[in-house]
Amino acid sequence: MTGATRAGGSGSTESTRTALSTAGLPSWLDPVVEAARTVRPTQLSRFLPPAGDDVRESAVLILFGDGAQGPELLLMERSGTLRSHAGQPSFPGGALDPEDGDPEDGAPLRAALREAEEETGLDPAGVQLFGVLPKLYIPVSRFAVTPVLGWWREPSPVGVVDPAETARVFTVPVADLTEPANRATVVHPSGFQGPAFLVESALVWGFTAGLIDRILHYAGWERPWDRTREVPLDRLS
Repeated sequence: MTGATRAGGSGSTESTRTALSTAGLPSWLDPVVEAARTVRPTQLSRFLPPAGDDVRESAVLILFGDGAQGPELLLMERSGTLRSHAGQPSFPGGALDPEDGDPEDGAPLRAALREAEEETGLDPAGVQLFGVLPKLYIPVSRFAVTPVLGWWREPSPVGVVDPAETARVFTVPVADLTEPANRATVVHPSGFQGPAFLVESALVWGFTAGLIDRILHYAGWERPWDRTREVPLDRLS
């Protein structure tokens, strides 16, 4: 694994790393850049952050790379022993720390890179941040989540850093996410229904799948799929 540089701290290098830039991005990311500029919060989720001190600020890194099968996304699977969202595939990310600074002044960008480094071992120096999506809300955990968009300009080795937090780290080709045969509607015992992806021996659902679904839609990459195909969560082993 290549040596990783901490995302926290200060200085010109850190400021450059956490500044948003679309310079030099591959042309296939143009629809994602445009979506980030124009999409509204209500187009991504019906859950928007409420006012109040009990909301917990967090960020996730939606990292696009250029893999052997074309464009791909970096995902991780949370450890099955965690109390929250155990075993679920997700984007790297987590709560903002005091070291990340002001939530309104680049802290989500720093937090997304820091958490991704801590969870997957990636080198933040090879990541170019190019946009953010509107802040969304996860009621069950009271997290107000800022989705940060990144381009893996210089890929570095990734893998499980702490088995207590992460079960595995993997990439998924965008072509597999847009493949109609890999799509379904997940049905939770609580009555929740939402988009899901069956990829890389994993069922991606919940907040992560919802974001992927909306990105595919607003980037114009979505292909027609059978929304009546259901996967009941209570039947999964």
